[in-house]
Amino acid sequence: MQRSTTVTSLIAMGALAALVLSGCGAAPDPGETSGEAASTFIPCAVSDLTGFDDNDFNELTYDGLKEAASTLGVEPKAAESASEDQYAGNIDALVAEGCNLVVTVGFALATATRDAAKLNTDVDFALIDSAVTNDDFSPLVLDNVKPVLFDTAQAAVLAGYLAAGASKTGVVGTYGGMPFPSVTVFMDGFADGVAHYNEVHGTSVQVVGWDKAAQNGLFVGSFDDQNQAKTITSGLLDQNVDVIMPVAGTLFKASIEAMKDRDSQGAIIGVNSDAFVSAPEYKEYYLTSVLKNLTTATREVTLAAGAGTFDNSAYIGTLENDGVGIAPAHEWESKLDPALLAEVDQLKADIISGAFVVDSPSSPKN
Repeated sequence: MQRSTTVTSLIAMGALAALVLSGCGAAPDPGETSGEAASTFIPCAVSDLTGFDDNDFNELTYDGLKEAASTLGVEPKAAESASEDQYAGNIDALVAEGCNLVVTVGFALATATRDAAKLNTDVDFALIDSAVTNDDFSPLVLDNVKPVLFDTAQAAVLAGYLAAGASKTGVVGTYGGMPFPSVTVFMDGFADGVAHYNEVHGTSVQVVGWDKAAQNGLFVGSFDDQNQAKTITSGLLDQNVDVIMPVAGTLFKASIEAMKDRDSQGAIIGVNSDAFVSAPEYKEYYLTSVLKNLTTATREVTLAAGAGTFDNSAYIGTLENDGVGIAPAHEWESKLDPALLAEVDQLKADIISGAFVVDSPSSPKN
């Protein structure tokens, strides 16, 4: 049975993933780095329990740290977590090793990051894809913690527009893992992209699985229930959906298996990283992916810290600063009208210029 969940019923933890701080900033300017400052700077990273070889958040973040370290001429350090109970100890170990900047990956490390930052005010921290909070989940601002956030609604608009143009049935769909703002922000952008395509082309492509106005849609109830994700996908296929954007971690694989069972010629849109790279065994199914450019964000934040210009204003990834984007169409490109791809490029330019305004209640705000 498909689950329909309203965002107003968010559990408290869900708010953590999209908390933003007043006075948020754009991408930092790394500026000029002196050789003396760089030589004493030690950038470090702590993974979540999936480790640095996950082809996803941890690996992409660590790649950015290593790129910045190479530019600065310093050696990075890292601590790989195998379980949640290792987060605090790994952070503490890196602090003890003299790290000047500790990058922690994901909201699961938010509490450990907060606690370490309070105890080590001379060490800077960058928290990927989250902000720190008090125990009651009220916003918390710490001078030495920089949230690294992403306005993925901007990129999802492009994916929604592309999906509408690529659909043969005139019906596209989406579903989420849990109704967190960090999930629904993708779904808002996707719906807006489809709506804009309809406005431009005078079409009536439908979106199944998300009602932006009501902030209500389809959710698995977790990020690891492959069976439920497959059931939801089957329900979408029953409604003639031929392009699906699962915002549910690796559950897109269950959606592809459901498509394979039906011998569907449809497509999947990945999220966070390029699914064509992270799961190439399904490469023929990927229309595109909505990207959080974690490598770019981590590199810029680390370079700024190495230059002595670290601050606690949030980095917000946008299309303009290349913090978010969409992946190439890869094997699907030959199936698409070049005019459609040109329209997507123009829409990106319009979003950057402000000619097209992306609005989601879940977007991080300056």
